[in-house]
Parts: sequence; structure tokens; C-alpha cells
Amino acid sequence: MDKLPGFRDFYPADCARRNYVLETWRGVARRYGFVEFDGPVVESMELYEKKSGGELVGQLFTVGVTAEPGAVKGALRPEMTPTLARMVAARERDFKKPLKWFCVPNFFRHERQQRGRLREFCQLNCDIIGESSPAADAELLAVQIDMLRACGLTERDFVVRLSSRTAWQDFFQANAKRADGAALTADDEYEFFQIVDKAERAPAEKTGAVLTKFSMSADTVLAFMLSKEPTAELTPIIADLQARGLGAFVELDYAIVRGLAYYTGVVFEVFDRAKNERAVAGGGRYDRLLSLMSDGKVDLPALGFGMGDVVLLNLLDEIPAAKAKLDAWCAAQHACDLYVVIAKEELRPQALALVQELRDSGKRTDFALAPAKVGKQFQAAENLGARLAVVIGEEWPRVKVKTLATREEREVSREEISQL
Repeated sequence: MDKLPGFRDFYPADCARRNYVLETWRGVARRYGFVEFDGPVVESMELYEKKSGGELVGQLFTVGVTAEPGAVKGALRPEMTPTLARMVAARERDFKKPLKWFCVPNFFRHERQQRGRLREFCQLNCDIIGESSPAADAELLAVQIDMLRACGLTERDFVVRLSSRTAWQDFFQANAKRADGAALTADDEYEFFQIVDKAERAPAEKTGAVLTKFSMSADTVLAFMLSKEPTAELTPIIADLQARGLGAFVELDYAIVRGLAYYTGVVFEVFDRAKNERAVAGGGRYDRLLSLMSDGKVDLPALGFGMGDVVLLNLLDEIPAAKAKLDAWCAAQHACDLYVVIAKEELRPQALALVQELRDSGKRTDFALAPAKVGKQFQAAENLGARLAVVIGEEWPRVKVKTLATREEREVSREEISQL
């Protein structure tokens, strides 16, 4: 039976590539003082209907839908921010602020498949809760940059495009006017953000046509998108990153606005310089989301970003230095370090005791489960990438140790084996 479209099988080599990304993410996040959390793979539909905007709700995989009165409709999680907000709102008094949390779960979106976009994917999420200063924005951008640097990418390979929803809100209030004379609403502002989010990829005529509702021209909007003057909100963030030596990774770009409804201030997206891939990562501030989710009981500033494994792995394959680093890591993930060759089958009980001892000491160890010729056992050791073959034979309780890369052999005592 074929697998469902948009979902992946992970054979060992594929799993190693994924694990490289996950371990890199975890290592850098912990280096920055983030701690790991997770949530349920199924959430209430209501969580996304209220908090994420119509576009995301249309991409949900629904589960547990019944005809029973009052039954809760569920959905496979398409993102983590609503879950994080729900969890923090429920127990925020239990944690000192600011919270610096990360997770690396899998997500599900029922959308059209294309390069860099599948229906199931792994994603890193890093969030800072309870800190409103620009230093928090800079810290989040810095950890995001270092995630990619740790994968072997440089400022020549990717760029963080930094923008501000606040700047666009001010622009909208100053320039928008409903063509029908009605007062502007929050829904109008969100609709405008959706137009801006697509404007970079859409023909100017199409953008101009949809902007007539707000009595604006495409030229006016595009001119603001191309401006490079940082707002008072963005200036300290840029200065912070420059002080860290990370300024070369960031460019001011008002073409970025982010599509989801809950973003409130600073927003950003990461792209490869060659523009071959979709956004590698994206995020921003969502300062009002906790208040909305708790009906005003919890009001904490918050910001975060997500980085998907599909686009990132595509990008690493395109950059020679990054691909070499990935390939070297995967090659080192061989199945075992030591292979115990049982040259005399009557010594199998002693060999099993040795195998267990080596495994107990933390060494990756394997052996032939069924009797086999010595040559086949050596071949198995080679295939598994073993460093050493430990031969249990006539010399017992001494053993022969063969370094497979050099073919060098030596004889050691039973007691010396644990030091290999």
C-alpha cells in the first residue's frame, strides 16, 4: 500500500538527516537558555478558529467529529503558538518570567504540496514569554541566526528580513479610507495585512485592484514596502544584533508582514540569499494572544518563531559547505562501534556476557544473532560501520582486536576489553 501524499517515510538515512537538524536545534536552543516543552498532537478546533485566522483554519485536519450534542471537534495541530498560549495562560503563575521555551514537534496542514511544503513536517519553535523589551526580540533573532550558523550556513547564504506590524498599522491608519465611506475595522486591517503579505509575489495591477476598497494605490503601498528607515521599535533591535556581531545577517524589509492574525509588532522571515526556497523561518511578537485566550486574566508580552525541517534540509543540500557538514554527521551515525565476532560457537555464552558488558558501559555493540562464518561476521561489522572487531576464539579469555580501517590486529586480555 502506498503512503498518503504529503507524508514522509524515514528510512535510516533519511532519519539521520532529520536527526541532524533536530539535534542541532536542541543544542543551540539549550545554549541560549531555552528549555523544551511539548503539547498534545490534537487540540480543540475552537483554539484555531478563534486565534489563528481563516487561512490556517482552512488547512486543518479534523478528528473526532461526532453527531453527539456538545461534542468537541478536534484538529491535528498545524502550529504551536496557540497551544503554547493556552498552556501558559493555564499555569503562568507557576513559572518565573521571562519564559524561554522551545519545542521540535511535528505538525499537520491540509494544503497543496509543493517544494518545501508537505502536509506533515517537523518544526522548531522558540518563544519568549513575559518580556517586552527590544532585547527579547534581539535574543530571539540571535538564536534563530545561530540555528542556521550551526548548520554550516553563513551571511552569504541566508538573510533575516526584519519588519514591523506596528509600522504597517500606522501606515494603514494614516492612508486607508473605506471607499464605501464606512469606518475602518479590525477586520479591514487584517484584510489589508493579507494584501501586503501577498503583494511582493502578486502583479502590481492585482494588488492595486484589491486596494481600491481602502482608497489606496499599489504605488503608495509598494513605496512603503521598499523604504529602509527603521522605526523607533526596530532601531534598538538592529543595534543589539550589531553589538553581537550578527548585523550582517539582518536586513530591514517592510515587505514582510506575516499572514497570521495574532502578530502585533516586530515580525521577520528568513530566506536563502539565492531565493531558491520558501521562507526558512518566520515569526514575531504576539503580545495580545495570551490575554485573548484567557479572557483577560493573563496579559503577558510574547514573541516567537518557527523553522521547518523540509525547507531547511533543501537549503542545506544546495550549499556545499553545509551539505558536507550534514553528510559527515550522518556518516558518523553508524550502527555500532564494536562488533563481537564469535569464531568458536561453543564460546557464545561468554561472547553474550561480553556484549552485555560492553553495552552496559555505553559502547554501541553488535554481534551475529545466529551462527555464521567468521568472514561473514567481519563483513557484517564492515557494513555496520564498526570501528573494531573483537574476536572470541581459541585465545579466550584473551581476545583478538582488529581495527577495521587499518586491518591492524592486536591481542588483549579479557579485562582490557572494556577500555577499547
